[in-house]
Amino acid sequence: MFDFLTPARSRLARFSTARATMSAVALALVIPLFSLTSGPANAMQIQSVKSPGGIEAWLVEEHGNPVMALRFSFEGGSAQDPAGKEGVANFLTAMLDEGAGDLKSGDFQERMEEIAVRMSYDDTRDGFYGNFETLTVHREKAVELLRLAVNAPRFDADAVDRIRKQLLANLVYAARDPEKVSAKEWSALAFAGHAYGRPAQGTEASLQSISGDDLRVFHKRTFAKSNLKVVAVGDITAAELGKLVDAVFGNLPAEADLVPVPAAKLAAGTQKLIEMDVPQSVATFGSTAMARKHPDFMTGFVLNQLVGGGGFASRLMEEVREKRGLAYSVYSYLLPMRKTSLLSGGVATKSEAIDESLQVIRSEFKRIADEGPSETELANAKGYLTGSYALRFDSNSKIASQLLGLMEEGFGPDYIDKRNSLVEAVTMEDCKRVAKTLFNEQNLIITVVGRPPIAKAGDKG
Repeated sequence: MFDFLTPARSRLARFSTARATMSAVALALVIPLFSLTSGPANAMQIQSVKSPGGIEAWLVEEHGNPVMALRFSFEGGSAQDPAGKEGVANFLTAMLDEGAGDLKSGDFQERMEEIAVRMSYDDTRDGFYGNFETLTVHREKAVELLRLAVNAPRFDADAVDRIRKQLLANLVYAARDPEKVSAKEWSALAFAGHAYGRPAQGTEASLQSISGDDLRVFHKRTFAKSNLKVVAVGDITAAELGKLVDAVFGNLPAEADLVPVPAAKLAAGTQKLIEMDVPQSVATFGSTAMARKHPDFMTGFVLNQLVGGGGFASRLMEEVREKRGLAYSVYSYLLPMRKTSLLSGGVATKSEAIDESLQVIRSEFKRIADEGPSETELANAKGYLTGSYALRFDSNSKIASQLLGLMEEGFGPDYIDKRNSLVEAVTMEDCKRVAKTLFNEQNLIITVVGRPPIAKAGDKG
């Protein structure tokens, strides 16, 4: 994960078995690419490449393995879904390798398998993402498939109907998963009346209503050069990347046609119970956090590490699991988004223990807000965050994902040089000040799924 803590990009898992031929590529990708002993920035050179057509991309050249990873994004994810067509962005992620240009779905998939190209698409509330990996020997043919997918998806009726059935089946499974239900209900409760509160995976009614024309319209509105970010890592030169970028993206519209999304204000201090006959109860909790470029973000990031983001080294794990045995897992994380930022988390346990678990979580939030961390906690959190940072840059795909996150948030490549010093600069005074607002337990929004003996829907708890 990178500091931007991108939300899990839920999509339809659809890799063909025949794509296991990509295992040779995968093997190359897990081999560390750079000497990381002195930090990621000292071990690689990040180039800003301007294509002949004027599209900017970032590049890290690495010619030791005949592999290239390309990551790209378009601003405008599920928050751009039209009313009544919820799930159209997610639907599109499943359709871009289902035929393009003159190639119908089966032919397109066969070409991908023949040249062992890996291509997939994902969406979040704020963005639409492409992931592309190819062997150098097949790069020209692979890029042509990517060009077709990005510019000329077919949306044939039979493919649309087949994917629709799979997406509807996913909804059925998700409705039985208490964690997914809790997260979905949390968004609906926290972001009531806002685009973030709508179901990103759609509903049965909305998925049934989405047509090939709806997918074409969404594609046309969101795929443009104005909202495009591109990163490449691996066996490719700057000149070659410039040509590739123009070939794939050069014919897209100059400007996207995005619907303005207002700032999201959370409905703080609410709690909702969703009854479900499951073996254990699941809770999702969260509140507002600072924006990614806020001066206090790094302090919040360090604080979250020691409160709930550090696994067994975190307070929540120590208090909820180790001391009391209330739950197997409890966690928290920071989630910056375009129109808000969140401090979020979750816990799952037997129904009779969920109320006590939430009380302990609230108590730990209040304790950190009132007292701040100890010197040892702060030192350990900073030491882990600085020491583990290099591990985020040990493969083509990881580097590309990290750099794409930086581009999306408006940071330059030099952020990587500065990042650990920003962590080290966090002081105890900073932590005590920021903790008072970030971990205000009165602001927590909580959804619980199961049959626990706790307050009913609408009660604050």
